[in-house]
Amino acid sequence: MDELELLKKDWQKKGEHLPKLSYDEIYKMIWKKSSSIVKWIFYISIIEFIIPHLLYLIPSLRNSPDVYADLGLTKIVLGVSIVQYPIIFYFIYQFYKRYREISVLDSAKQLTSNILRTRKTVKHYVIFSLSMVLLTFGMLVVGIYFSDNVVETLDLRGSLGDMPQEKVKWVVMAIFAVLGVVFTFIFGGIYFLLYGLLTRKLRKNYRELQKLEV
Repeated sequence: MDELELLKKDWQKKGEHLPKLSYDEIYKMIWKKSSSIVKWIFYISIIEFIIPHLLYLIPSLRNSPDVYADLGLTKIVLGVSIVQYPIIFYFIYQFYKRYREISVLDSAKQLTSNILRTRKTVKHYVIFSLSMVLLTFGMLVVGIYFSDNVVETLDLRGSLGDMPQEKVKWVVMAIFAVLGVVFTFIFGGIYFLLYGLLTRKLRKNYRELQKLEV
């Protein structure tokens, strides 16, 4: 049982010697917890944006853009990036905006509205992020399909070099398609643990506010 639940029970007790908390004190507890949760959502979104870019500092991952170029996907990747980055920055800004708003709220009605908007924004962000994972692997599958020499492009001479080109192409496409689904589920699980846990806490705070309003 968390601190808020203990305080609520204390607030609801009657006829006992323990000090009772007022409506405003209970509200401030919920407000403080909600503000902290939204702040963490904002921090996590920034970390999530930074980490993939730091991975490109690893020498073995620096050749990733070359693979896109070899598959003829340079323009497509550029176009996706032009659309993707503004959307990511938009969501990060929204999380920051929600945190700033919730830090100065002075009514339960405003707080409940902010909680609902934050949960909705998180939901849309998760859907967008998972869609980008699928899109990335989808682009690779399309690039492989239109590639003239998959073996040389992906440097598969040592493993699949003895197979016919057409068969290699379909095998590699199937592998990337499966990887796309697997990675989407993996990232979905990570989002569920991080954002899901935080949004569930926000939902709990929302319900507590609803009770206080009764």
